[in-house]
Amino acid sequence: MSVTEESAEATAIRPFTVEIPEAEIEALRARVVATRWPSKELVQDGSQGVQLATLQELARYWAADYDWRACEARLTALPQFTTEIDGVEIHFIHVKSAHENALPLIITHGWPGSVIEMLEVVGPLTDPTAHGGGAEDAFDLVLPSLPGYGFSGEPAEVGWDAGRVAQAWAELMRRLGYTRYVAQGGDQGAGVTDAMGRQAPDGLLGVHFNFLDAAPRELLMAALNPRLAFSGEDRAQFSKLTAILMRGYIAEMGEHPQTIGYPLVDSPLGLAAWMLDHDADSYEKISRAFAGGQPSGGLTRDHILDNITLYWLTGTATSAARLYWESGRGAMAAFKHPPPHVSLPVAYTVFPGEIFQAPRHWVKSAYHNLIYFNEAARGGHFAAWEEPQLFSEELRAAFRTLR
Repeated sequence: MSVTEESAEATAIRPFTVEIPEAEIEALRARVVATRWPSKELVQDGSQGVQLATLQELARYWAADYDWRACEARLTALPQFTTEIDGVEIHFIHVKSAHENALPLIITHGWPGSVIEMLEVVGPLTDPTAHGGGAEDAFDLVLPSLPGYGFSGEPAEVGWDAGRVAQAWAELMRRLGYTRYVAQGGDQGAGVTDAMGRQAPDGLLGVHFNFLDAAPRELLMAALNPRLAFSGEDRAQFSKLTAILMRGYIAEMGEHPQTIGYPLVDSPLGLAAWMLDHDADSYEKISRAFAGGQPSGGLTRDHILDNITLYWLTGTATSAARLYWESGRGAMAAFKHPPPHVSLPVAYTVFPGEIFQAPRHWVKSAYHNLIYFNEAARGGHFAAWEEPQLFSEELRAAFRTLR
């Protein structure tokens, strides 16, 4: 069947440039300065949440020293595009390697992340010879913004769960002309990449995770009786997993994303606090970057504020939160009607600062065709952001046999 002019227009890939009016940046600074502060926490640690000293230093830096234009320049230096898929305008960065036979790779970010957290891996992945690798390690890189995140459009209807995003990503890779490619994801991106593996679209060769989104048999057993499922060592990791599931952002965004969305799009510091309070390891590192002047790798003050400012300027905190609502309903549907197993090759990297360190047998139970498993020396939940070189080396090793 021939492609009509109308359908060609609908599927067109259009160049995109970030252009934020100066008035919006000035308005953000004014809102930060006008913050109405709560009293100081009553403890000496982070057990009551984001600490006042951390957020006040973040606010001072945001209003006085932070430069959004520097982030805008980094984005503008990369090829960016949009295309409409399934009724939603999808934004993505697409960097082709200069090396021949580069392997196409699509990486999906999570929450509270964005394409910002992936910017430092662009060089090591697309130009490995300049970053300690060989030409045979090169990737063509596709970095899409999840629907409702950043510069992507907001879905106008329910149903945009990980599975639907996975279908959109397969269509995106098809439109880009890729007939052989691999996929990677962590956090919510792991859910999307897992769905891609289960759907197994034409051309997808394998997947890599740095977060275990799938539920292996051991975790299902532990939900009924932890003593039946685990050794003592495994129970420690299961405790970390259950602890994160009880954090406020998962509960609130999973149940009432619209409710929390009102303060998130109205208060810059409310948005910042909500995003910082993700997991203990990341919060400690980010807190040190602001209150202690000691950033952990790529988790610098500027990079952290790049990401928060992107959420603010695009007004996407509410639409981004809805993905948790969709994920919860998708999980319930999958429990009643289990999706097919992932038969494609799977690679997995454990980072020591991750929310929990999935044992190899958990990963093997979830993904029977496990071709690569490694425990990295450094890095946490935002591994690509914090340790871009190490993250890139992991992807080179993980996908080497699939080239």
